Amino acid sequence: MFEDSLLESGNRLKTKQGATTSIAFLVEAIFVGVLVLIPLIFTEALPKGQLTSFLVAPPPPPPPPPPPAAPVKVVKVQTEVINGALRTPTKIPEKIKMVQEDETPPTNAGVAGGVPGGVPGGQMGGVIGGIISSTPAAVPKIATPQRVRVSSGVIAGQGLSQPQPAYPPLAKQARISGKVILHALISKEGTIEGLTLVSGHPMLAPSAIEAVKRWKYRPYLLNGEPVEVDTTIEVNFNLNGG
Repeated sequence: MFEDSLLESGNRLKTKQGATTSIAFLVEAIFVGVLVLIPLIFTEALPKGQLTSFLVAPPPPPPPPPPPAAPVKVVKVQTEVINGALRTPTKIPEKIKMVQEDETPPTNAGVAGGVPGGVPGGQMGGVIGGIISSTPAAVPKIATPQRVRVSSGVIAGQGLSQPQPAYPPLAKQARISGKVILHALISKEGTIEGLTLVSGHPMLAPSAIEAVKRWKYRPYLLNGEPVEVDTTIEVNFNLNGG
C-alpha cells in the first residue's frame, strides 16, 4: 500500500508540474509580447534624444590644411638713375634698341589756322576770316564829363598868373592873420567863373576874393579835352610876409 501511495502521489505531482510549466511559458510569452508592442503603440514615450543621436549623420571630416605658400621671387631691377643723376653703365649692352618717332602728319597748306585745301599765302580763317579781319573794330569812346572835382594841391600846379592879395590895413593894424578858403569854379579856358567863401576872417576875405578873381590857370585836360574844374583855393595872410 505504501508503494501504491507513493506511486499515486508521484503521478499527481508529475501531472501538476507539467501544467504549471506550460502556464508559466504562456504568461512569459504574453508578457514579452506586451513589452514589445507597447513601444510600437506609444511612440511618444520613447527617448527622442537618444533616438535622434542614433539617426543624425556623423559630422564631416575637417578640411585638409592649406598648401604652403609659394616662395616670392624678388626680381632686382637695375636703374640707370641714382639720386637724380644718370649712373655710368657697368657693361655695354649686346643690342641697342632704336627708338623710332612717329612721323608728324602733314599740315594744311597755307597759313596756320587755315581751312582744309587752302593755298600758301592764304588768309587765316578763309575768305570770311579775311573779311572780318579787314574791317576795323570800332572802339567805343567814353564820353568826357563837362566838370570834374580836383584837389587844391593839384590845381595849384596849374596856375599861370596868381597876383597876391593886398593885406587889409585895418587887419594888419589889428594883427589879424590866417587862412581864407574859397570854393572856386574854373572854366575850360582856365579863368575863374565863380567864388564862394568857405572859411576865413571877415576882414581878410574881401581882399582874398578880389585877388583870386584875377587868377588864371592852364586848361585842365581830361581824355585830351578841356573840362571845367570844381576845386578849393587857399589864400594865406601872414603878418611877417608883409
